[in-house]
Amino acid sequence: MHTDTERCVRAVRSKDARFDGWFFTAVLTTRIYCRPSCPVVPPKVENMTFYPSAAACQQAGFRACKRCRPDTSPGSPEWNARADSVARAMRLIREGVVDREGVPGLAAHLGYSARQIERQLLAELGAGPLALARAQRAQTARLLIETTGLPMAEVAFAAGFSSIRTFNETVREVFALAPGELRGRAARSTTPTPTPGVVVLRLPYRAPLNPSNLFGHLAATAVPGVEEWRDGAYRRSLTLRHGHGIVALTPRPDHIGCRLLLTDPRDLTLAISRCRWLLDLDADPVAVDDQLRADPLLAPLVDKAPGRRVPRTVDGAEFAVRAVLGQQVSTAAARTHAARLVAAHGLPVDDPEGGLTHLFPTPEALAGLDPERLALPRSRRTTLTTLVGALADGTLGLGTGTDWERTRTELAALPGFGPWTVEVIAMRALGDPDAFLPTDLGIRRAAAELGLPSTPAALTARAAAWRPWRAYAVQYLWTVDDHAINHLPA
Repeated sequence: MHTDTERCVRAVRSKDARFDGWFFTAVLTTRIYCRPSCPVVPPKVENMTFYPSAAACQQAGFRACKRCRPDTSPGSPEWNARADSVARAMRLIREGVVDREGVPGLAAHLGYSARQIERQLLAELGAGPLALARAQRAQTARLLIETTGLPMAEVAFAAGFSSIRTFNETVREVFALAPGELRGRAARSTTPTPTPGVVVLRLPYRAPLNPSNLFGHLAATAVPGVEEWRDGAYRRSLTLRHGHGIVALTPRPDHIGCRLLLTDPRDLTLAISRCRWLLDLDADPVAVDDQLRADPLLAPLVDKAPGRRVPRTVDGAEFAVRAVLGQQVSTAAARTHAARLVAAHGLPVDDPEGGLTHLFPTPEALAGLDPERLALPRSRRTTLTTLVGALADGTLGLGTGTDWERTRTELAALPGFGPWTVEVIAMRALGDPDAFLPTDLGIRRAAAELGLPSTPAALTARAAAWRPWRAYAVQYLWTVDDHAINHLPA
C-alpha cells in the first residue's frame, strides 16, 4: 500500500487507525516516522514519504515519533494472510528466529538461500532480515525499559542485543532518547513499580474486535491446569525457549490487556508474538467483514457482531494433540482427555494465583507414553502416537513459518487424519485464514438453518465466494448454534 501515495495521504489526513501497521509515514523535515493515526497535525504532502515497515524507516535514518509510538502499532495483516516466503519469513522473524539462528537459520527454515531471502524482503519491505530483527529488538527493549525494573544490562541481553554498546546506540538512534531517559519518561506517566518478573503491556489491534467468540472459545475449551478464565481474563501457562511463562489476557475496549510472568525476560519477544497469534490481533476485520457481508445469507451474522477473530493457539504441536483427542467427542470429553494427559506428562509450574498447575506436555515428553493407558479407542491411540512420533522426531513441523499446503499433505498422510482434523489444524495452528470445515457438525447445522447447501461438496462450492476468508466465515457460522464457545464466561 505504501506505493499508493494518494491513498496513504488520505489515511494520514483522516487519522485512520485501520491503516496502522499497513504503512508508516516518514516526515522529511523532522526526520520522524509515524503511524497513520498519529494525533499531531499532519505534515504537508510534499514533506511526506511512505515506507512499508518500521525497519525501513529506521534504515533510512528516521526516528520513531514520541507521540504515536509507531513501533507499537499492530503488525501488517499481510503476513498472516499469505503463505509465500516473505510472509513466512516475517512470521519467523517475529518469533525471534534471526536473533537465535541468524539469517542462515531463517533461510534454512524457509528452504531458500540467505541471498534470496534478503532480496525478497528488501524488495517488499525496504529492509532486510537483520534490519527487521533489529527493529523488533528495539521494541522489545523499550517494553522492558518501560515496564520492568530490570537493570539496563539485563534489558540489553534479554532484548537480544549482543552488547550493551549496541543496545545503547540502537535505542538512541530509534527513539532519540537514552535508555535511562525512556525509563524516566515512563516513570512519570505511569503508576506503580511492576512486580519483579512481571511485564504489563497493551496489545493493540484494528477495530472492531468481538471478544465473545474469541475468548469464549478459549475459555470453553480450556484444559484444566493449563488454561482458565478468571476475573475477566483468559490465563494460561506458556512453554518458552528459556523457561516458562504465565499470561493473563483481558479484553478491553481499545486493546487487549496483557500481564506476563516470565521466568526469563529473554522470552518476552516470543511470548508477545504467541499471544498476538493466539488472539489473531493482526487481522484486518474491515476487509474480512466487507467480503463476507457481500453474501446475503452471511450478512446478518456479520452485521450482528462484526470483528470476529479466529481463536488460534500458542503452540501448533499442542493444538494438534488436542485436535486428535477431540475427534468425534464433545468439548467436555476432549477437555477431560487433555487434562489426564497434562496431569500424567506435563511439567509442573508454580502459579502465584494458584489456578494453573502444569505446562502442556511437549511431543518429546509424550513420545514415550504407553498407548494402553489412554482411555481412547484403539484407532485413536494409533493416531495420537503416530502424530506425537512425527512431531518429536521433526518429521512434521507445525510452526507459524511452515508451508500450509505441504503441511496439509503431511497431516493427511498420517493414520486417522481426515479432512476435519487437517483443516482445523490448518485454521487454528497454522493460521490459514482460508481453512474451511464443511463436514463440521456445527457448520452443517448452521448451513441448514440459513438455507446454505447442506452437503460438504456443495457448501464448499458456495463458500468459494468467501475466499480467502473462509476461516472467518466459520466463526460467524458457529454463532448460529447457542454454544458456550460464542459467549464470554460470566
